[in-house]
Amino acid sequence: MMEADARTRAATIAAEPLELIGQSSGFIKGSSKSLAEIWGQRELLGLLVRREVKARYKNSSLGIVWSLFRPLVQLLIYYFAIGQILGAARAVPDFAIFVFIGLTVWSLFSEIVSSSTTSMLANAGLVKKVYLPREIFPLSSVGGALFNFLVQVVVLLVAIAVVSHFPADARLLLAPVAVVTLVAFATAIGLVLSAVNVYLRDTEHLVEIALVVLFWTSPVVYSFTFVHNALHGNWLEQLYLANPVTIVIIAMQKALWEAGSSATGALQQAWPPNLELRLLLTLAASLVLLWLAQRLFSRLQGNFAQEL
Repeated sequence: MMEADARTRAATIAAEPLELIGQSSGFIKGSSKSLAEIWGQRELLGLLVRREVKARYKNSSLGIVWSLFRPLVQLLIYYFAIGQILGAARAVPDFAIFVFIGLTVWSLFSEIVSSSTTSMLANAGLVKKVYLPREIFPLSSVGGALFNFLVQVVVLLVAIAVVSHFPADARLLLAPVAVVTLVAFATAIGLVLSAVNVYLRDTEHLVEIALVVLFWTSPVVYSFTFVHNALHGNWLEQLYLANPVTIVIIAMQKALWEAGSSATGALQQAWPPNLELRLLLTLAASLVLLWLAQRLFSRLQGNFAQEL
């Protein structure tokens, strides 16, 4: 009986058509198929995000509170070292709010990129045992980063309400557009790096160095006004503004940092010309980059199980 059942199962499996996995040809057809597979595993993706969050605070007494300590400590360090000792706070009104906005945005970007890069290695056991749309592993890192970001945003909004006030005009609309732009751009970078890191394990160490460099080339702890006064709008300034993270941070500052727009005289802050248009173009470019990154990921994922 058992032998007959085994033959029946073997015959059933043999009758199933072969299906190519992970390398669907064509940008449109392949993308739609990948999105359908990811949507079909949305419940698993939700479980992976919850696992990501729980694992981070496992056996921790303070739990989620730890997600606030790092940006708060960074805020204090930069506020006193750069704001008070180096005097940046005298040229940047509400310097604490200004820095906290930059740190909150930067934390989201750096966490998405760094955690996505190692996501395939961290889930090697699942990758080798069963086929799943492998994009869900870096996407789960994105979900975990967004959870921490929301916690930090709540603190940021409370801080603005207590020590400053919100801009009462359309500038607030820049904030959600900036966040969507950053998530799309960071996810695109994370997808590519997560695939490359499977084949080249030094990638995660290069990413750590690149993030340090990118931090200081983004207006997180210094105002764009300093860059504008030094470069006077020349091609180097335009190259500086070509960084999507820079545009997103400046847009968030304009949306939430009321003092930067209300200051006058020596404290008047500079904004890039046509910032709103720059942000929309950056959003469009980020979405295209995300699409291309997914197609590249799909091409590279065929040998993940063997490499891991």
